[in-house]
Amino acid sequence: MAAVPRRYTEEVLEELRRHGVAPTSATDPQLVRDFLSALYRYEIRQLKARLLAGEFRQAEYAPRVRALRRGYVLLSIPLETWTTRDVD
Repeated sequence: MAAVPRRYTEEVLEELRRHGVAPTSATDPQLVRDFLSALYRYEIRQLKARLLAGEFRQAEYAPRVRALRRGYVLLSIPLETWTTRDVD
């Protein structure tokens, strides 16, 4: 069964570009989401490592996590809203 071409919405593409991700209409949205999720987890682990290395105080950790989470807003948006069916 062939994949249905999808067009990512401009808002989604803009958010993805912030993370260096540039999917095509042939790119499975679930693959993109999985990559974005892995990138978020990597950044959270890096943040925790920096805390443990003493780069900043414990009291600063939660605000930094919240700020990081705001940069990954797409992970909180349903995947089916990322694209529209390409009917061209």
